[in-house]
Amino acid sequence: MADFRVRVSTGKAFGAGTWDKVSVSIVGTREESPPMPLDNLGKEFTAGAEEDFQVTLPKDVGQVLLLRVHKAPPALPLLRSLAPDAWFCRWFQLTPPQGSPLLFPCYQWLEGAGSLVLQEGTAKVSRADHHPLLQQQRQEELQARQKMYQWKAYNPGWPHCLDKRTVKDLDLNIKYSTAKNANFYLQAGSAFAEMKIKGLLDRKGLWRSLNEMKRIFNFRKTPAAEHAFEHWQEDAFFTSQFLNGLNPVLIRRCHYLPKNFPVTDAMVASVLGPGTSLQAELEKGSLFLVDHGILSGIHTNVINGKPQFSAAPMTLLYQSPGCGPLLPLAIQLSQSPGPNSPIFLPTDDKWDWLLAKTWVRNAEFSFHEALTHLLHSHLLPEVFTLATLRQLPHCHPLFKSTGIGIEGFSELIQRNMKQLNYSLLCLPEDIRTRGVEDIPGYYYRDDGMQIWGAVERFVSEIIGIYYPSDECVQDDRELQAWVREIFSKGFLNQESSGIPSSLETREALVRYVTMVIFNCSAKHAAVSAGQFDSCAWMPNLPPSMQLPPPTSKGLATREGFIATLPPVNATCDVIIALWLLSKEPGDQRPLGTYPDEHFTEEAPRRSIAAFQSHLAQISRAIQERNRGLVLPYTYLDPPRIENSVSI
Repeated sequence: MADFRVRVSTGKAFGAGTWDKVSVSIVGTREESPPMPLDNLGKEFTAGAEEDFQVTLPKDVGQVLLLRVHKAPPALPLLRSLAPDAWFCRWFQLTPPQGSPLLFPCYQWLEGAGSLVLQEGTAKVSRADHHPLLQQQRQEELQARQKMYQWKAYNPGWPHCLDKRTVKDLDLNIKYSTAKNANFYLQAGSAFAEMKIKGLLDRKGLWRSLNEMKRIFNFRKTPAAEHAFEHWQEDAFFTSQFLNGLNPVLIRRCHYLPKNFPVTDAMVASVLGPGTSLQAELEKGSLFLVDHGILSGIHTNVINGKPQFSAAPMTLLYQSPGCGPLLPLAIQLSQSPGPNSPIFLPTDDKWDWLLAKTWVRNAEFSFHEALTHLLHSHLLPEVFTLATLRQLPHCHPLFKSTGIGIEGFSELIQRNMKQLNYSLLCLPEDIRTRGVEDIPGYYYRDDGMQIWGAVERFVSEIIGIYYPSDECVQDDRELQAWVREIFSKGFLNQESSGIPSSLETREALVRYVTMVIFNCSAKHAAVSAGQFDSCAWMPNLPPSMQLPPPTSKGLATREGFIATLPPVNATCDVIIALWLLSKEPGDQRPLGTYPDEHFTEEAPRRSIAAFQSHLAQISRAIQERNRGLVLPYTYLDPPRIENSVSI
């Protein structure tokens, strides 16, 4: 007989406690003990509790390998008649008669009756679990997860996703917390109520004036949104949004003018000034291009019974000498030059030029929401997450009112999937490929590179602990299955993407894991948190356009400009949605914060502490720089970055 002490920690979240009865079996190298109830006087397993129990094994089970947790309904008939009770268990600690305590991390909801097998908390790749029972447990855990989390093709040409119909069908472990869910719906309800009271939510007509739009702008104010309201017509603010707005990923250095964008020296002389030319500036590297060509011919939506319109503009930008502002040189609203596709210039009539810039901003909205945000920052992270759930066991160390509508979104995603490549997802390569290493005032690049570097160093340390050689990477069958599944289900086996289907070296593994972490945390923060800031003053980022792009100059007017913008109700719908998507509804876990302590060893704990310290340094530098900026760039300040895509 052997006496063990069992310490159990229950989570603090609402509903984390349980009335159900819990027992444990200890699995050792010799045999498995019978279930032993964890039962003291009074109620056990209340939210936030840490409790001790004494259990006696009838026989010596040998060296402890696993802990099997059993959960059953309570004995009292009244309590048994209640709905199945969920319990959030943080961890078990098992202290044998002789030897050190063994920690078994759990950090899971256990719903209803059933059993769960836990492994001691030391992280191990598959080759390190030598005992057959441990190998068997890894396989059984993954088989159960693969049955629970299955793939489906949501749309042809899209990354695959989780095969569930509604959020209600999700396992409790991957749902929002109760508090977070409640906050989200409370915020949504208050936003819709405000618009309803103002009489805007159901108005299907045009805005009466730009001045009337201020009524919706007062809905929720932020300093960045107010800055957009004050400066949205200015050229310098228009161009700054390509660097630090919600879609800072399209601008690239222009080494030659595209043949379908016939800008001439005479057109841009007033901006470039005397003594230079387009060719000279191209050779100096001071010209940049933003090309929304992927939007060409895209299907558009119907709102309030009216068809909407889209453009596929090309925008030429000029970086003035020194640290002068980035300035717009020319805008063409289609990919086909000619008499019906004029090139708009800063010297044009005020309303012609403003309308051209607004069409570019509408293109930014469509590109961002369909590709930068939905595809790159939600659909692909879902692939990373689902592949992790299906291929890496817990003990493994890596564990609606828009202009183009749903059909247009789907078409854009299909097009972009064919162009998607690994370098676009890896920030350092993306910056080099676009040739924007030295353009001044590009805070997305500056802060993003610092975050990338911190994540890369952290990942490198963790990989170094568990993979002492390249051969260890090659031999980790769980890791290779994870990478292979991401390639097949996320990138549809497209070798042209450059996405690896296997990893051969530690260096390749570090790059890959850094890419996954960065895109699921920092990249998402950069392209999601600023949506409301950019769109709160709707003319700065119109989600739809009700009139077609102009085919000639000199006809634009204030009235025509307003008639082109989205109707009142569609404006309300989008602004409410983007406010919700930009606002963290609580239960925040900033980058580098790991309240679920899955690592029990000292080495990874030191790496986590060093990572947190590095992020704190980056945050201090960002906040110091922002104090000197008229419009601070805050989206990549580490405390504001969620550990994962959470909204």
